[in-house]
Amino acid sequence: MSNPIGIISMFYARPFEAGHLALLGRMKQSGMDFIELLVPEPGELDLAATRRALADAGLGVVLAARVNLSRDLASADPQAHEAGVRYLEYCAETAAALGAHLVGGPLYGAPLVFAGRAPAPIAENGREARVGRVVSGLSTAARRAADLGVRLAVEPLNRFETDLASTTVQGLDLVSQVDSPAVGLLLDTFHMNMEDGDLADAILRAGPRLFHFQANENHRGFIGSGHIDWPAIARALVRAAYQGPITLEPFRRQEQRLGVALAQWRAPTENEDQALASSAAYLRTALAFARKGSA
Repeated sequence: MSNPIGIISMFYARPFEAGHLALLGRMKQSGMDFIELLVPEPGELDLAATRRALADAGLGVVLAARVNLSRDLASADPQAHEAGVRYLEYCAETAAALGAHLVGGPLYGAPLVFAGRAPAPIAENGREARVGRVVSGLSTAARRAADLGVRLAVEPLNRFETDLASTTVQGLDLVSQVDSPAVGLLLDTFHMNMEDGDLADAILRAGPRLFHFQANENHRGFIGSGHIDWPAIARALVRAAYQGPITLEPFRRQEQRLGVALAQWRAPTENEDQALASSAAYLRTALAFARKGSA
């Protein structure tokens, strides 16, 4: 079986609003099977109309959660923690309304760089309490997600974007503590490239707890333009029997001017559909050879 390959909505626009639904046809023509859509805030998209547009374009959909300090499972502030739980339940409800079965992202909260804060030392009892809050919150949200037929995929982020779960081992630890069939792991090669010593081994370690996969170059360019070993990644995904969706997130534009922040998302200034199609073809070829080699 082949893995569906899709594109993050931010490749084209952020926020992704009603006027951008016309782009769905372009995504399909570029070889995409689905869109990974940032969970729309209330009123940002008409969910029924969006579901119809997805069906008309022949695209599936998965959702990417947007956590922040005001909705943060890891927070010691009871209001922020509770808001984090309610937000994940809202994400699951939004997924069900759109016909999606997966919500991924750093669902545990604890944002760093993009929330404008640096990590701080924490005592052991504080660490345990923090992890406990995350496990409790995810467990509650998982019950609502399971009722709706939605799975939650926890994404480890690199050390500059979170101080809670940055490696595959840490992500698996969190998933095992939640201990729900509705909660698994999302692995992103951009973050793995910084934090996991062996990417293929990390994929195999995740095994059946791998719910979602994001295929990204070390510099977030188009697949094949960086140093990630895609044949090894493909072989590991095949060995792990991963048949789920794979999202492409090429955010890095060809910007070399001194002083331009590479950490900031920027809208495309030219049509990049052919490069996207080539990336998808490159990955599909690597996966096809990996499957043939394992037969």
